[in-house]
This record gives sequence, structure tokens and C-alpha cells, in this order.
Amino acid sequence: MNRSVLVFLALEVAYSTATLGIDTISAISTSGFQCLHSNNYAFYIGRVGQSMANVDAYLFPCHSSGCGSAKQQVSDTVNALRNGGAKFGTLWLDVEIYNWGSDLKANQQFILDMVAQCKSMGVTVGIYTNNNNWQNIVGIDWAGVSAYPLWWANYNGAANFNNFKPFGGWSKPAIHQYSGDVKGPCSVGNVDMNWYP
Repeated sequence: MNRSVLVFLALEVAYSTATLGIDTISAISTSGFQCLHSNNYAFYIGRVGQSMANVDAYLFPCHSSGCGSAKQQVSDTVNALRNGGAKFGTLWLDVEIYNWGSDLKANQQFILDMVAQCKSMGVTVGIYTNNNNWQNIVGIDWAGVSAYPLWWANYNGAANFNNFKPFGGWSKPAIHQYSGDVKGPCSVGNVDMNWYP
């Protein structure tokens, strides 16, 4: 699967009658953004995905009471991407421990609802998780979405599938996220490293 991950950065912007901004293809540091802000630049537009043949997106679902349903969150995400002209291959559904409830059946249904909405919108879907997350959120043996590719998160530093232990109906992953928060190539910082065969 030839895919890169599309990561979204949302910036809060204050608007006035006249607003200055910049666009660039270069990376900008935090101190660079702070300097721009202090010089009255209030927005930034960065180029993403240019010249990359394979771009994916991932959705980190929200489970607070004010969030929409599983289907609504997928619908809102896909519509925002499409309305913004973003082209992406797979929408990876991020299933990791963070604000999921303790009801395994409810969590299973939430995931099934996200997948169903992806399919109804013609979106290719994959699942991002690992053994520990899966065990705690839906139960290690639940195989309700094993027909979809697995993006396996295991920071063992090895760009291979050698230490993968089957779970959730998956006999092997499609992608391995093997290291996190590292200085990436091309002066891009705090990235997660991924590998596929």
C-alpha cells in the first residue's frame, strides 16, 4: 500500500478589518510563527501533498458528549476534505486509548458506524491501532473490521513486521508505525516513522 499520512494542523486566527498572512512551501518553526504574529501576520497557508503520489488522512474520533455521532464525525471530516479540494486515498480510523468508554460493545458499534459511513460515502477505510489499544477498547479477539487494512502502531524501532502478534482478526498489518516524535527528513520535525513492504 503506497500511502503517506496526511496530517492536519489547525490554527486559531483573530480577524480584523485588514488581515495580513503568508503562504510558503517551507517549514516554519514555532519561533518563526511567533515572530510573524508579533509583526501582525495573522494567517498562514501551507502547501500539502504537492508532488506526493500517495496521500492519506486519519480521523481521531471524539467521544465527549458535545461531539457528533460516529457517522456524523466521518461525514463532517470527509465533506471538509472534499470541499477543501483535498485528494486522499484511505481514511484511517484512529482507535487508540483516549476518551473511549468502558463498554466494549458500544465501542465496537462506534467503529462499525464509522466504517459504514465511510463505505456509504465511497471512502476507502483502514484501521489504526495496536494490540493494547484494541484489547482495552473492543476486546482483543473482536474481528468486526478485520477485512480492512491495519496500520499497526508499535514503537519498536524496527521497519518491518517481524514482531507482529495477530489480534482482532488481522494476521498481518499493511503499515507499521515503528517510531514516534522524531526529527524527520527535509527539516520536518516531530513526525512518526512508518514502513510498509
